[in-house]
Amino acid sequence: MKKNYLFTSESVSEGHPDKVCDRISDMVVDTYLGAEPQSRVACETLTTTNKVVLAGEVRGPEIKKDDLIQKVRDCIKDIGYDQDGFTYKEATKIESHLHAQSSDIAMGVDSSGAKDEGAGDQGIMFGYACNETEVLMPAPIHYSHKILRLMAEDRKSGKLKSIEPDSKSQITIEYKDGKPTNVKSVVISTQHSADVNQSQVRDLVKPYIEKSIPKHLLNNLSEEEIYVNPTGNFVIGGPDGDSGLTGRKIIVDTYGGAAPHGGGAFSGKDPTKVDRSAAYASRYLAKNIVASKISDRCLIQLAYAIGVSKPLSIYVDLFDDDEDKNKHVENLIKKNFDLSPRGIREMLGLNKPIYEKSAAYGHFGREPGSDGSFSWEKVDKKDIFSK
Repeated sequence: MKKNYLFTSESVSEGHPDKVCDRISDMVVDTYLGAEPQSRVACETLTTTNKVVLAGEVRGPEIKKDDLIQKVRDCIKDIGYDQDGFTYKEATKIESHLHAQSSDIAMGVDSSGAKDEGAGDQGIMFGYACNETEVLMPAPIHYSHKILRLMAEDRKSGKLKSIEPDSKSQITIEYKDGKPTNVKSVVISTQHSADVNQSQVRDLVKPYIEKSIPKHLLNNLSEEEIYVNPTGNFVIGGPDGDSGLTGRKIIVDTYGGAAPHGGGAFSGKDPTKVDRSAAYASRYLAKNIVASKISDRCLIQLAYAIGVSKPLSIYVDLFDDDEDKNKHVENLIKKNFDLSPRGIREMLGLNKPIYEKSAAYGHFGREPGSDGSFSWEKVDKKDIFSK
C-alpha cells in the first residue's frame, strides 16, 4: 500500500435523481415489512420529468396501489421537490408495476423441512472499517456526506434559503504515512433558485465546509481549491434535469471507493437479499474488529450462492501482513457469527421498516437508532476480537 497519496470521494444529496429513486424503493420495502416482517420485495424506481415508475416483484400482504402512490408523493414532498418539472403534486404521474415474486426464486430461497433458508442470489459482499474517523469510516466519504446532510437539514428547516434539493460534493484528502493530513480540494455543486448568482451560492455553502470537516484538516485549503458550481449555473436539477434509477450510487452508499464493492445495490431489496444483508453483516464484522483495536483497518468479503444457506467463503484482510492473526480472526468469525441469511437478519434485527432513512448519506458510519435502524453500526461484539 502507498503511504503518501491523494484520495477523493464524492457524495450526492437526497435530492439527486438516483437518490430520489433509492428513497422511494426503500419506502416500498419499509411499507411491506411494516405490514408483514417476512415480506419479500425487490423494487426498482425510475424518475424523469414529472414521472415516477415503480417496477419489481413482491410477496407479502396486499398493499393498495393508491396508498403506495401517496407514499411516493410523501417521499418527494419530504425531499423538498415542488418544481415545474418535478413535484409531489398531481402534475407528477406515478405508475406502479409491482407484481408477484417468481415461484422459481421463492423455491430456492424458502426454507422447507431440514433445508434452511437460502441466499436470495449469488454474489460477493464487502465490509470495511478504518480508524480515520470516530465512526470508523474513510475520511473523504464521511466528510462528503456530512456537508450535504447538514445542508439538507438547514434547507428543510428554512435556515438555508435559495438552495434546492439536488446537490453533490467531492473531497480530496492528502494522506501522509497512510493517515489523512490535509484537505486539498472541495467541490460542491448545488441546485439553487434563479434569484441568486454564483457568488451568493458560494457564500451560502462555504460555511458547511467548516462545519463538516475538522479544522486541522483545513489549514492548508486555499480559496482556489474550493469549487462551487463549476458549471456556472444549476437551476434545473433533480429528475427534471436528469433521469434517476435505483441503485446507481453504490460507491456513494458504501466507502467512497476506499474499499472494494461486490456490485450489488442495497435499496429496494428486503433483507433476505444478501446484496443488502451480507453487506451490512460484513461492515458489522469489520467495524467491531477495528473497534477492538487489533487493527487500524479491516476488509471482509463474504460470498454466497442462491439457495445455499452458509457463505461459500469468508475473507479477512487486516492490512498488516500477519497471516496468523488474519486466520485467527477468520476463525473467530466462523465460531461466533451465524452468517446465513436468517442468522444475519436475526443478529442485526433486519426484518423491520428501517431502510428508508438509509437511502441517502451512506448506509455506513451512521448512528444506530432506537427503532433498530443502522444496527450494523453497533460495536457490541468488539470484545470477541480484542480477546
